[in-house]
Amino acid sequence: MACFLVAATEAVITTVATKIIEKKEKEQQELKVSFDGVKTEAAQKIPFSRKLKWLNRMLWGGSALLMFEHIWHGEIVPFFPFLTAASDPADAAQMMHEMATVGVSMAALVTAVWLGVVGVTALIEKRAEKEADTLAASEG
Repeated sequence: MACFLVAATEAVITTVATKIIEKKEKEQQELKVSFDGVKTEAAQKIPFSRKLKWLNRMLWGGSALLMFEHIWHGEIVPFFPFLTAASDPADAAQMMHEMATVGVSMAALVTAVWLGVVGVTALIEKRAEKEADTLAASEG
């Protein structure tokens, strides 16, 4: 009924956090990386604000799809109270339960997937940084 509101709320919070973090971040750190042992290329570490934007996009996209699905099924209407379950106290209690169970679990799953992606990215960046250090040591 309104499970998408949980992910949308998390998306609003992470959007605000992204804007704050973007203002605090300085210039990107550049690394020299050798992919074939001979040719070197410049690489940059991905700033955390950009990684947080990945989560924002996942949350906003999922919320939009769920909202469309709820509109399609007539659970969201273009007049007050907008959520059909909010007009009846018994349905409102069921809606709150759905938000607390389904909505929270969906938002947590999306966040867990994002954490996995960020973890893999951190491993790749760490390997590239190690390669850059060995390349700099062999050149110097």
